[in-house]
Amino acid sequence: MRKFFSILFLLTTTFVLAQKQDTALWKIKAAENELKEIQKCFLSRNEAVRIEGNKKFIKAWEKIISNPSCLQYDFDSLKEISILSPKNKKFKIITWNLHLDNGNHAYFGYLLVDNSKRIKTGLFKHKTIQEYDYFQLFDQSSAVKNPESYVGAPNKWFGMLYTSLIECDGYYTLIGWDGNDKLTQRKFIDVLYFKADGTPVFGKDVFKIPRKSNKRMMFEYSSEVTMSLRYNEKQNRIVYSHLAPKSLGNVLEGQYQYYGPDGSFDALELKKDKWVVIEDIDARNEKNKNEKADVPNPKDQKPLFTPK
Repeated sequence: MRKFFSILFLLTTTFVLAQKQDTALWKIKAAENELKEIQKCFLSRNEAVRIEGNKKFIKAWEKIISNPSCLQYDFDSLKEISILSPKNKKFKIITWNLHLDNGNHAYFGYLLVDNSKRIKTGLFKHKTIQEYDYFQLFDQSSAVKNPESYVGAPNKWFGMLYTSLIECDGYYTLIGWDGNDKLTQRKFIDVLYFKADGTPVFGKDVFKIPRKSNKRMMFEYSSEVTMSLRYNEKQNRIVYSHLAPKSLGNVLEGQYQYYGPDGSFDALELKKDKWVVIEDIDARNEKNKNEKADVPNPKDQKPLFTPK
């Protein structure tokens, strides 16, 4: 009889847990549909409508973001925001941008983190303590004078739209884009890592560049051109266009609205967990699955860019 009640209790508990999980997933699915509908506001030519739509978009996220199931849910119907995760699903980073009439872009997002810990409870015994954290990303880039040396927490995030993620030993490298303003746009190689207590930090000294101590890399160039910046998984390096002003000499040096690719390429190669600069590489054999990735167009009325 005792065995019967034990089995009954186990079945009842399993049923209740499954029911709770189904309810949680239903709520996330409903919120996803709401988010998808709200996104239409971002296509408006009226800035006030776009801004109000963004407020509603954030409120819709707030309904579900505390649910750990969001880490496993794909949100694959939201085609116009960036959602990236490493292979082990330790975290999910969600970013999007709001295009403003003055040519600037505002950035928003969330970082969802699985901070579960496996602890020892005895000889050959362990247990896992489930812990889920989430952080809203607050764009503070307008107050940052030197982006390449800036280190920030989620509440002091240097905002951008992340388009790809590279897993490194002890940290994650993120490739991002910023529409900046009417004259220039920027691309970044950013870094995300987690402290021992699980606190996320953006920006880290992992670049070996002569006479520099970058926490991230920035490439600023004319809004009229496109720049190639991609990760070659096979060769484990990031290949990027070398940027230079239109004219020779130093007349336009530092005036980035006149900068663009000069036809040559440089790279960052991962060596002993550091990104090492290699200048003037032959990029003819660098084609890989990322080659066809679309480039964000800052003139596009759509405020959100979908990484392909």
